[in-house]
Amino acid sequence: MASIDCNFFSETLGMASSMRVFLPEPERRHTARAQYPVLYLLHGLYDDETTWGRFSSVERYVSTLGLAVVMPNVHRSYYTNMKHGYRYWDFVSDELLYKSRALFPLSSKREHTFVAGLSMGGYGALKLALSKPDTFAAAASLSGSCDLGNLRKRPEELALVFGDAAGIRQSGGDLSELARHCAQARGPKPKVFQSCGTEDSSMLEGNRRFREVMAPLSFDYQYEERPGQHDWAYWDQAIQRVLRWLPL
Repeated sequence: MASIDCNFFSETLGMASSMRVFLPEPERRHTARAQYPVLYLLHGLYDDETTWGRFSSVERYVSTLGLAVVMPNVHRSYYTNMKHGYRYWDFVSDELLYKSRALFPLSSKREHTFVAGLSMGGYGALKLALSKPDTFAAAASLSGSCDLGNLRKRPEELALVFGDAAGIRQSGGDLSELARHCAQARGPKPKVFQSCGTEDSSMLEGNRRFREVMAPLSFDYQYEERPGQHDWAYWDQAIQRVLRWLPL
């Protein structure tokens, strides 16, 4: 695998941005430019585009799969067009896709396009796939922020990103509403994988509430709880299960 740190200017954000990319290395005998399936792998609230590579072994896990991995930096945005900040939803749902495909040999086919993330990134992965089911074939949330009611414990974060609790729904970021709308709409539905540790005191109840929403809907849906906390020991194991689950 090639590991590439890519710095570029984002027209959407109006500033320099960055992503880390793991890219399969072609064999010399292959002269045609490959179009690799791609996993957009999203970071959590306290992280950036480097943390998946630094704290997990995901590069090693994908090395034999012929799968590219794109890890963007979205800071503390909750993958949202912020009330007081930048248009990170437009960035990650639009510009990131076309820019990464233009810069790297990535497939643009829906059946080759996946998204996953941890904590805040788990929220972002579900939001992307449920909002853009024509783009993403599968989404995985690891210890995801599936119920943003916990943001009330951090009012300054809530105010910057959404304005107030009502702003979550107004922004199109309520996962329960997105799931119901996606299930009722015509067209393809993403496969959904949801995982949370049984000792994850910050996220477990929210994940269980979202499971109650998803379970009766018309999705290819897998939910799991396993021993573990809100930490990299859990996520390093969980991402291996995600890679086995992906429809590669």
